Amino acid sequence: MISTTSSTAEMVTQGKLQISADNVEDKNTSRQGCFGWLLVIISMVFIAATFPITLFMCIKIVKEYERAVIFRLGRLADRRPKGPGLFFVLPCTDNFVKVDLRTVSFDIPPQEILTKDSVTVSVDGVVYFRIHCPISSVANVSNAHSSTRLLAQTTLRNVLGTKNLAELLSDREGISLSMQESLDEATDPWGIKVERVEIKDVKLPQQLQRAMAAEAEATRESRAKIIAAEGEMKASRALKEAALVIAEAPSALQLRYLQTLNSIAAEKNSTIIFPLPIDMLQGFMQKK
Repeated sequence: MISTTSSTAEMVTQGKLQISADNVEDKNTSRQGCFGWLLVIISMVFIAATFPITLFMCIKIVKEYERAVIFRLGRLADRRPKGPGLFFVLPCTDNFVKVDLRTVSFDIPPQEILTKDSVTVSVDGVVYFRIHCPISSVANVSNAHSSTRLLAQTTLRNVLGTKNLAELLSDREGISLSMQESLDEATDPWGIKVERVEIKDVKLPQQLQRAMAAEAEATRESRAKIIAAEGEMKASRALKEAALVIAEAPSALQLRYLQTLNSIAAEKNSTIIFPLPIDMLQGFMQKK
């Protein structure tokens, strides 16, 4: 009980320290200092002195799908990005970075992965993501797009390394969803939202492909033999029932004999038939 209380107290203390540190950072970010304000005032005086000329340097435009993150003397000028449309910057103290908010897609290069059941496969995929927080994508990571590409490759290896070959071939949707959740959680501090992850192709070794094809062919052959055996069994039962019916009516055998002769004659072949009355055979059958 004492240990639980102490751990809870430590967590609360760490949370308070983190919150206070964030507040101090926000205050320090918004504070420029005396020298900073002096440079800002000098820049404004310079703009006023050369107003018609510096007007084109102060007004910037960003498109509907873009946002501008402004830095004033190396610090964030505002906690909200500017745009879309017109915005104002100081030519001497401000610089800005444009961020594209449209969805971006990239291909994951083929990765040689060892599955859980020790099978080497080559897997590639595609990732769709967009930037939902321009300030985080600029201030928290040097290159958000490149970092997301590298993280997608390592995530693909880590996720597929815990799956066996059967799961990899049959549960692509579940693997894609697991990768999306992992990537989205890892890239959230960078201001990136992973919208979709898809597994494109799974390439198996040639030896494994031949082995799987032989296994599938053997399975099909065994099923075909079972079906043929079942058909023969059903046919033998039907012949047995027909023989019992013919034995009950002797005239039925004569009709069957004539029907067989008719079917042979209809084929127009060179078969020579010598009809033999069945009544002549009844004497031999009675002697037996």
